[in-house]
Amino acid sequence: MLNVLLKSIIDQDTAPIVVCDMDSIIVYMNPSAKVRYHKDLTGINLKKCHNADSNEKIDKVLDWFKKSKDNNIIFTHHNDKENKDVYMVALRDDDGKLIGYYEKHEYRNREAYSMYNFGR
Repeated sequence: MLNVLLKSIIDQDTAPIVVCDMDSIIVYMNPSAKVRYHKDLTGINLKKCHNADSNEKIDKVLDWFKKSKDNNIIFTHHNDKENKDVYMVALRDDDGKLIGYYEKHEYRNREAYSMYNFGR
């Protein structure tokens, strides 16, 4: 049941979420990510979607995540056009072992909808 609940949380998020394993293989994309990137990239190595400089940064972040169970989130980019910050977030098992990572987008624009607008 917990897996269904967690998947639902990820799927309902309006921000793109791309989940990768330790080999940078994309294991899951939520619907928002599929729309943003115009396709489902599940099964593809994330590094094929980035240039050499970005891949080097991904490797550095993964090394940092591995150094300590406390190293779990790092700011990686600000997109002025979309007014959002982008982070890499560590995914760990119950023992704290690093098992993957995901990209998190946080938009900074004020919500355009009225509060409790059920007609969204």
